[in-house]
Amino acid sequence: MKLSIIIPAYNEEENIDDVITKIESSVTIEHELVVVNDHSIDKTAQIVSGLANIYKNVLLVENKRDKGFANAIRTGFDASGGEVVIPVMGDLCDDLSTIKLLWDKINQGFDVACGCRYTKEGGRFGGSRFKAMLSGFAGRSMYYLIGIPTHDIANAFKMYRKKVIQSVEIRAKGFEISMEVTLKAFFQGFKIGEVPTVWRERTRGKSSFKVFKLLPGYIRLYLWAIFRSIRG
Repeated sequence: MKLSIIIPAYNEEENIDDVITKIESSVTIEHELVVVNDHSIDKTAQIVSGLANIYKNVLLVENKRDKGFANAIRTGFDASGGEVVIPVMGDLCDDLSTIKLLWDKINQGFDVACGCRYTKEGGRFGGSRFKAMLSGFAGRSMYYLIGIPTHDIANAFKMYRKKVIQSVEIRAKGFEISMEVTLKAFFQGFKIGEVPTVWRERTRGKSSFKVFKLLPGYIRLYLWAIFRSIRG
């Protein structure tokens, strides 16, 4: 199997060089690196183009859809050539050592492998306590209410077999895309597992995650999943 690592990048000129360099130096799994330029107005695209001359497995693609995280991820999914895909944030918040753990989980027969911040070995450092409270509540309550085998449904750091992506209808407009894909995969009977991971707040650049703007999308998915589970 080949792995496609997808980086959605919106105005990440301060981080994108480090992210790509660290991935290329630490990920030993055969992979391609698909960087999706999400309508950046800084030097993100130029930096990635330069790195693509150094790392031949780096591919720069432009998000031709409307600007936004979900559309950038969908563009990356469409452009990826691997049998397995994983989005990685362009701000160095994800623990790259988790990629090997997620890959091992996929090779054990799982269709979706979720990075979980809310386990004994996992962690979430920095950022809004309100966002941490919401994501922690969503993860734990979904685990107990519908039985989905991950405690961190809202985390975007997940690895998927490509067949999962191709089998679900994606309607999300924002960061809730990973929650949508995982919930729909669960209800379609795909095998889901989790591994611990550590998340750290970005130290450079500006986050595009606006909790109150995105909250309605998460709430809709949360309620949809509960009613879907009740209906059976």
